[in-house]
Amino acid sequence: MNKIYSLLMMVLLVSCSGKAQNTSKENKKYKVNKTNAEWKKELTNKQYYVLREAGTERAFTSPFNQSEKAGTFVCAACKTPLYESKYKFDSGSGWPSFDRAIKENVELDIDYKIGYARTELKCNTCGGHLGHSFDDGPQKTTGKRHCINGAALTFIPQK
Repeated sequence: MNKIYSLLMMVLLVSCSGKAQNTSKENKKYKVNKTNAEWKKELTNKQYYVLREAGTERAFTSPFNQSEKAGTFVCAACKTPLYESKYKFDSGSGWPSFDRAIKENVELDIDYKIGYARTELKCNTCGGHLGHSFDDGPQKTTGKRHCINGAALTFIPQK
């Protein structure tokens, strides 16, 4: 009887671990596709945590949060241009914030990692996690706030 109960519990647990909350983009093939070992070799520990494990850096720790220099923010993993500095603003959130991305280079996805749906932002070239999008940005422009982990970015100054 105990074995039957254990078997039924196992079947129930397996059947409940479906992928109903995962998105259709989960198996997307990106132009830059590397193994975890390759990414770990190329990225710092913090970059790997943010870009490959969808982690979040602590608020107010990125030097890009207060940066006002002209230039382009690119993906720290694959160097794809993601954000122009002219669209950066101080949201007071503690993370670099932009009201828009460079078209086609940032992918919007849905994540349920904290129990409810959020709009996740990813590099459209390598799939690296950048941050999240919120609807509390500047109302005079797009109304969007792309809240980005500074560890996911590299800055290229304007020439």
